[in-house]
Amino acid sequence: MSVLTRDEAQTRAQILDVERYTIALDLTTGEETFDSATAIRFTARTAGDTFVEVQPATLRSISLDGQPLDPALLDGNRYPLPGLTAGPHELRVDAAMHYSRTGEGMHRFTDPTDGETYLYTQLFMDDIQRVFAAFDQPDLKSVFAIDVTAPEGWTVLGNGVAEHTGQGRWTIAPTPLISTYLVAIAAGPWHSITTEHAGLPFGIHCRRSLAPYLDADADEILDTTRACYDRYHEKFDEPYPFDSYDQAFVPEFNAGAMENPGLVTFRDEFVYRSAVTDTERQTRAMVIAHEMAHMWFGDLVTLAWWDDIWLNESFAEYMGYQTLTEATRFTDTWVDFGVARKGWGYDADQRPSTHPVAPDPDAVPDTASALLNFDGISYAKGASALRQLVAWLGEKDFLAGINAHFARHKFANATLADFIDNLASATDRDVHAWAGQWLRTTGIDTLTAETGTPAPTEPSGPPANGNGQSWALTVTRDGSRPHRITVGAYDHALGTQARPGRLALRDRFEIDVPGDGTPTIRPGRRPALVVLNDGDLTYAKIRLDTASWDTVLTSLSGIPDALTRAVLWNTARDMVRDGDLAPATYLATARTHLPYETDLALVQGVLSFAAGQVVDRCTIPEDLPAARATLTDLCRDLIRRTEDGSQPGLRLIAVRHFIDAATQPDTLRSWLDEGTVHGGPELDPELRWRILTRLAVLGATDEAAIATELAADPSATGREGAARCRAALPTPEAKAAAWDALFTDDTLSNYLFTATAQGFWQPGQEDVTGDYVSRFYPDAIALAARRGPAIAEAAGRYAFPAYAVDPESLGTGLRALEDPDLTPALRRKLVDQLDDLRRALAVRTSATG
Repeated sequence: MSVLTRDEAQTRAQILDVERYTIALDLTTGEETFDSATAIRFTARTAGDTFVEVQPATLRSISLDGQPLDPALLDGNRYPLPGLTAGPHELRVDAAMHYSRTGEGMHRFTDPTDGETYLYTQLFMDDIQRVFAAFDQPDLKSVFAIDVTAPEGWTVLGNGVAEHTGQGRWTIAPTPLISTYLVAIAAGPWHSITTEHAGLPFGIHCRRSLAPYLDADADEILDTTRACYDRYHEKFDEPYPFDSYDQAFVPEFNAGAMENPGLVTFRDEFVYRSAVTDTERQTRAMVIAHEMAHMWFGDLVTLAWWDDIWLNESFAEYMGYQTLTEATRFTDTWVDFGVARKGWGYDADQRPSTHPVAPDPDAVPDTASALLNFDGISYAKGASALRQLVAWLGEKDFLAGINAHFARHKFANATLADFIDNLASATDRDVHAWAGQWLRTTGIDTLTAETGTPAPTEPSGPPANGNGQSWALTVTRDGSRPHRITVGAYDHALGTQARPGRLALRDRFEIDVPGDGTPTIRPGRRPALVVLNDGDLTYAKIRLDTASWDTVLTSLSGIPDALTRAVLWNTARDMVRDGDLAPATYLATARTHLPYETDLALVQGVLSFAAGQVVDRCTIPEDLPAARATLTDLCRDLIRRTEDGSQPGLRLIAVRHFIDAATQPDTLRSWLDEGTVHGGPELDPELRWRILTRLAVLGATDEAAIATELAADPSATGREGAARCRAALPTPEAKAAAWDALFTDDTLSNYLFTATAQGFWQPGQEDVTGDYVSRFYPDAIALAARRGPAIAEAAGRYAFPAYAVDPESLGTGLRALEDPDLTPALRRKLVDQLDDLRRALAVRTSATG
């Protein structure tokens, strides 16, 4: 399949105006293909040559202005249109199109629970050609009018209000001008809950087998939706630009969600069929807010080319967290961002594959390269940069600038230059210079604090409590960006012997980095703890002075504000990854402070990093027994401290991590046999499969037990749980069967592929997986070429031998990067994974001296 280049897109945009697509889809023609008939009305501004994209199973016919064209001229996914005359034209294309099993194009899923079938489209970034013929680029916006024929009893959803006209036929209201990648269809026997808000129809939809779980959470989902909708209308001058707002929770969805105008699609794991924490509910609410922000950032005003993807994602990320904080009960969302999302950006920005938030257009020459930039930089770093921009610019001027942006470019396309010009029109500050320093550069600045007493030549600050004392703060910057940060000064407070010492905030003050070269002088004695970036308003690594770091190690859980604790846990995380903090020290700090932590996002984030990185990848083999014991003791302590039932979320997190860290099967077997954790919670499907997976890793279960569990839970997630368990069994036969399913069979759906890959590699199973390390690279390269970018990304993410942390594994991977057959999607994942492997190996090496 040919990828679209930026030069080709610019040339085509100069030639064409595309007025309208009229599309008829027939979803009743069988399980493998569907029928797609498209009429495209467009105008050629000048005479010239161009092409249309279509990727059919069979191209039945194609005509231009009523004159038949030869279907045999289709070249891969492009049909040439040479010698176009200036003026209006109509192109008609009739084809049979393949259904997808990988979450790309028109995905088809049959629910194993009840046998019902569901279809939905995912057309980002260039997959519309898998569904109908199109001039597929974001700056050729058009009107889309779609008719769908579906089996009787199905409901069809689209970008506009859908009307059932009888005999399975549905007509979807024509859209306003939107980009091709935003067209959406979802069809099946959906369970739907509908309402109205602000004069518009709202709906939420899921598979029928998930109906009880959607019903249970419908009020929460719809309340969040309404609250965000209302808050955005307070912020934005432009009203919501589409005729309805549906949210469909769909199966086997690759992303978290997709911002299709009027029909947002979400992965249906957000319909919770097992117990979840309040932080997980907050995450779902944030995704709702994020996708709704896209209705303005991305849908109303759309990037002209994919180098400006940050204009979509960074804004939706920032607005999602900020609006959720302002409009819902989830008022601490920036804590979760700090501990869960920001590290994603920090990690991505330190790899060889890093790129600016707003890369140079020449760095994104085609759609294949553009797809690689949907990462922690475009989301988390970009949102962090915007948060810093708001702190520097002020929210009033920021909103004035984006409202000017919407007004000038609505239902059209815009670039970074357009956006910066609109921001600059609302302020006297030099936004262009800020953009050059923040959006056009790579890497992370490091801000380091040094504290002491003022030099005799320096003016002293005003005395505190009349004692005449003062202290000095110097902040050094390793980097190039300007930062406006808050500094927090904390003193020891009265504590108790039952927990680490408490700290009390003495003072918060703002400084600009770099400053004028002179220290900041503050009144009073030197604080016990000085925190740079208190409030987490900038994007930088933080290093504390020695005395402050000593205070953190003893008193971290005694800091009153969760966001401050998040900043400090991130500092500890960075120090481990940089080799500046021993893995054992990180674990000891977690062991000391997590039993007193009240914020669930922090507990989850710290435990996840401790287990998945510190123990499984960064700890040398000789230290593993002690590290695992520390982790299990911590989880056991959290379970004991929550026996009274007052903190179910914290208890659930502790139980999950205890299961995953268990080195002996007895307790897990007891819980599984009794159907409950002693003292609660009762085992729901997620916990049962989690326990069985861990028992499989330990070699303490077998195929018969897995089959019995699957018979009790034959759902889609049950099938995934069984696949994960089977791949985790520590036998040569189980590993061989899993490897064949992953890399030879090619019938696994995207979700079953991921589950199998997740089960395959396990710490401690090197005797049965060691031979597969070298096999991974050629097998993954061949797989990516056969199955496309979604499976390539899954293979690089989940099937990579992440626990083979040794020089031989790293060398094997680096040599594989020289293979000319590597696809861009897989190459990017391997570059990132190998850099993480190199970093883990360096941490281990530093631990051994």
